[in-house]
Amino acid sequence: MRPAIRGNIRGTLGHTASSLLNHPPLAPLYNPQRRQVNVQCPPSNSRRSFSTLRAHSTSDVISEDYLKPGVEYISNTVNPSLLPALTSLLTSSPNFRLYSVDMLASCEYLPQELTECVSESCEVYPIDEDCVPPNVVKIDASQWQFDLDGWARWDMPTDDYYDTKDVPEAYTSYDGSVVWNFIHEKIAFKPNTFECGSWRRDFNNAISGLHSSISCHILMSMEEKIEGGEEDVEGLVFKDEFDRRLGTKDHVENLYFTYMLLLGAVREARHRLLEDCESDFDGADELRSVLSMKMWDSDVIDCAAAEMRKHGTKEDDTFWKARMRTRELMRIMNCVQCNKCRLHGKIGVLGLSTALQILLGKSGTGVDSKVINKLHRVELAALLTTTGKCGRAVMYYERKIKEGF
Repeated sequence: MRPAIRGNIRGTLGHTASSLLNHPPLAPLYNPQRRQVNVQCPPSNSRRSFSTLRAHSTSDVISEDYLKPGVEYISNTVNPSLLPALTSLLTSSPNFRLYSVDMLASCEYLPQELTECVSESCEVYPIDEDCVPPNVVKIDASQWQFDLDGWARWDMPTDDYYDTKDVPEAYTSYDGSVVWNFIHEKIAFKPNTFECGSWRRDFNNAISGLHSSISCHILMSMEEKIEGGEEDVEGLVFKDEFDRRLGTKDHVENLYFTYMLLLGAVREARHRLLEDCESDFDGADELRSVLSMKMWDSDVIDCAAAEMRKHGTKEDDTFWKARMRTRELMRIMNCVQCNKCRLHGKIGVLGLSTALQILLGKSGTGVDSKVINKLHRVELAALLTTTGKCGRAVMYYERKIKEGF
């Protein structure tokens, strides 16, 4: 077993190890106060805090009429049938668990100093080379390529592979607010640069939804640690943390929006994924079963993607700005100082970028079958992994609302 990646963890100036010891930590990659969501768009009361406006059901947090049928379909049909099978696939097949990620890449956007991670929960271990199926290594090496104008640039594959089953997304006490500030203030579109019916707003909402999914997984882990009396959550009040991380209706609505984008992308790429099943890889039967579910036949799944495509066709000559931003999203993940968070952040960004690539093509006008046919193993794996994560985040949120949170 190789040693854990620790020494390269960087402490952002102003958020060093000593400061984290003296101040209550935020969740990994989280800053609830500065997130840009549904800016300049009605209804204005959608940004009221749950501390003053308590949600009693999912319908209480959905203000966009076009999303409501999809939200209902997710709650009643998609999650009950899809998530058990998809979770089983993602935790059993190496094709969807293994990622070769550069944990030594330098941050190019923020001033940083080298330091050790203050929590052992930040550590990640690459699995032994003998545990990586040769076909995965071969496929990744043959498929990696540089695309100047692509949606994302995944790390060049090496001998180091990380297994998401061994390194699940979890609360680590890491404060990633500096990174999230940068994402929402520098990478997301500025609030005064678009109207409500713009794909720029949709793009920002998709980033916000990914952020909310991460927050839900942090809350899941935090709740378990609090119940277990673990030391690194001492002094945290779960209800306060829940409100802080899912503090507005927009944050939750955008979680559903992003989940629907991911589901729509899987639906569009089903034929490609089913073709891959013919290669008889580990997990092919489970994947075939997931993709054969009748729930995929409903056009309701595509409502978020259809809305974004409608907005994209109005300004397709500027859609390169979306691709540029997803590439920057991937690169800013090298500034994340917790390697467990960096691993899952990169997978999440690649999953969302792959969904946008499938649904919008390069111009923003719609699905391009040529793009889908060229997708790489790691892109399809990240798409399914991120879809599963968003689905579990939605299910977790709905359960907590029923419990009175």
